[in-house]
Amino acid sequence: MYDIVIIGGGPAGLTAAVYARRAGKTVLVLEKNTFGGQITWSPRVENFPGFASITGIELGDRMLAQAMEQGAEVELEEASAVRRDADGMTVLCASGAIFRTRAVILATGARPRMLGLPREAELTGCGVSYCAVCDGAFYRDRAVAVVGGGSSALQDALLLSETCSKVYLIHRRDSFRGEQRLTEALDRRANVKFVLGAQVTELLGEKELCGVAVDQRGQRRELEVDGLFIAIGGEPDNAAFALLLCLDESGYAETGEDCAAPVPGVFVAGDCRAKSVRQLTTAVSDGAVAAVSALHWLDQN
Repeated sequence: MYDIVIIGGGPAGLTAAVYARRAGKTVLVLEKNTFGGQITWSPRVENFPGFASITGIELGDRMLAQAMEQGAEVELEEASAVRRDADGMTVLCASGAIFRTRAVILATGARPRMLGLPREAELTGCGVSYCAVCDGAFYRDRAVAVVGGGSSALQDALLLSETCSKVYLIHRRDSFRGEQRLTEALDRRANVKFVLGAQVTELLGEKELCGVAVDQRGQRRELEVDGLFIAIGGEPDNAAFALLLCLDESGYAETGEDCAAPVPGVFVAGDCRAKSVRQLTTAVSDGAVAAVSALHWLDQN
């Protein structure tokens, strides 16, 4: 019987593990893919306090090492369900493994929607990005493209237009569905070009992206860009735990500032939580809050 089982080994989950272990609780972290989460995709991280520049993989490794040095146990297991019992909870895994716990922190994260193009995963971090805030600074004075038509894509294009020489905004429809004021602001930027009624069909370049091919109303067009920012939404990994959570229309878990779920003893942290900003720093913040809330709950129960 663990005090806390944390489902998800990204920055939120590993931060929660550090806080819980420092309070003397027994902790198990379950991760189905890669400890460190999405940050391990980033070739350079320059917006995390205390590090002028560090690779995402190194930062993830350091977070994992710190949690383990504090005494957290870790397992590469995919948690498939959480069952509430009379004296705690049971975490069921896809492999058949079963773990008993008094409290659960769900830090399952969210994955960006991909375009589904050949070599997209291969070029992620080598010209393809899903976070303009994280990676936009690497493309100063260079040409980039943004794919998407919602407010997030428009905001990304505005941000990039401040430093990039040219920003192509590619959208499959003839008008954007994001806020009108954002569209108007972009329309006033001389270095922003709208590419409407178009879809990216090919990523150009071998080891590094050097351009994209688009199908614009039946015509092939090639755009020379060094960066492609994909902003077509995200997909939280909350489906397996839906009965424990209050989910919004996009599948994100709605919680208060204490990160507590409706079910007693269940807490939520990181990108799987409904919020306006999803960054490395906000994930770490959530991990700390969820852990402190879980510790308080454990001490009261």
